[in-house]
Parts: sequence; structure tokens; C-alpha cells
Amino acid sequence: MAPSAMMDGQVCAIREALDDAGFEQVPTMAYSAKYASAFYGPFREAAESTPKFGNRKSYQMSYGSPEEALREMELDLNEGADMIMVKPALAYLDIISLAKANFNVPIVAYNVGGEYSMVKASAQNGWIDEKTAIREILTGIKRAGADLIITYFAKDIKSWLNQT
Repeated sequence: MAPSAMMDGQVCAIREALDDAGFEQVPTMAYSAKYASAFYGPFREAAESTPKFGNRKSYQMSYGSPEEALREMELDLNEGADMIMVKPALAYLDIISLAKANFNVPIVAYNVGGEYSMVKASAQNGWIDEKTAIREILTGIKRAGADLIITYFAKDIKSWLNQT
């Protein structure tokens, strides 16, 4: 279960509902450090999910405060989260590292659509070597402390692994 709204109390409510229904084994992953980021743009456009009014920044974090991220992570863990996520990944490698240093749970990094699109567009224009850039990005995210990486590059990596 991965609630993404970052609402205080939602992890607790979901955990209690799962446990009460006999689903104690179902893990929860909290989007604990979900930043108001320009890197979501390509996904929102492709999915036609841009807000029809207002914006999502009211519940997403400002990029300036690592302390806020640590507080939100701790709150979600205290509510019963089994894993915590940092989204997006590349601009927040320091937050991934802080999470790894401060909490003994799996740290999930979400390598979002804008990060993916930058690599794809740059490779299409011949500006970078796509495979090398992807490997470098994913290695950097792992090196920062991510135990799990959610990425749009998964199909590319899978096809490269199948070629060997």
C-alpha cells in the first residue's frame, strides 16, 4: 500500500484498517518526502493529470528544508509505515542519504518522469550516451542509500539485461 497524498494520519488509518481486516502482512510505503518539483511535468502532461485548478504544492514539500523531510519521515514511521520514499530522486540524493543514516527501514527513491525525459531527450539529440547516463544515475541513487528504486528506466534496464 502506498498512499501518496502526504496527509498526516493517513498511514496510521491505512495501517489500522489493514490490520483490522487481517492484512497485517501487507506493507505500507509512505511518500514521506514528496517535493513540489518541476521534474513531474512530463508525466503530468502525458497522463493529462495536471491540476484543473490550483496546484499540488499545498501538500508537497519545498525543496529548501531537509529537517522537514526528516520530521515527515519520522511521523510516517511512527504511524506504521514500513518503507519511506523520497520523490523525485536526483535533486534529493542528500535526502535519501539522510534517510538512510537516520532510519532503519527500506528507503525508496522515485526517479520521476522529468528525470527520465531529460536523459531520453538528451540521448535522442546525441548529447549523451543513454546507457551510460542511466547506469550512472541509478548507481548514484543506490550509492546515496536507496534500497529500492522506482524508475521509468526499468524496461530499458530489463532489455539490456536480457541481451547479455
